[in-house]
Amino acid sequence: MPSFFLTHAEVVVDPAAPIESWHLSDTGRARAAAAHRHAWRPGTARIVSSEERKALETADLLARAVGRATTVDPLLGEIDRSATGYLPPSEFELVVDAFFARPAESVRGWERAVDAQARIVDAVRGHTADGADVTIVSHGAVGALLLADLMGAAITRDLDQPGMGSVFTFDPRAWRATSGWTRVTP
Repeated sequence: MPSFFLTHAEVVVDPAAPIESWHLSDTGRARAAAAHRHAWRPGTARIVSSEERKALETADLLARAVGRATTVDPLLGEIDRSATGYLPPSEFELVVDAFFARPAESVRGWERAVDAQARIVDAVRGHTADGADVTIVSHGAVGALLLADLMGAAITRDLDQPGMGSVFTFDPRAWRATSGWTRVTP
């Protein structure tokens, strides 16, 4: 059986609020409510989520659908971009491009990609060390970094999710990806 890496669904962007406190939009809630059809199979041992509100809301909707509880792990958080906080979309995309293009550098004070990758890989390995399959609910950029590690590939934005509310599967015992990204459909 596979394990799953699920990203939070669409959010309400509030430039005045800390990014970690953004919540799911109506579209995001609908996508997250359908996550059990894409990111869960009977026998999956547990759901582990980032502590950020948008990920927790996604995980809790999944957990309710399958009758499980959510465990929280702050190490599953998104890349630390607190140095800039909210950036307008066009500027944000340029900084994300640079983040992936120069993984050993801190771009505008953001967490380095190599450090974020080490953190997410260690966290996911820890949650799967017992051999159980899990659903990890986290964020797109760290998901791309995890996927690169699982594929034995270089860090690249080419491995970024196709949109919020996406999932891939992986075999934690063999430590390899078993699918690419798929969007969760409501």
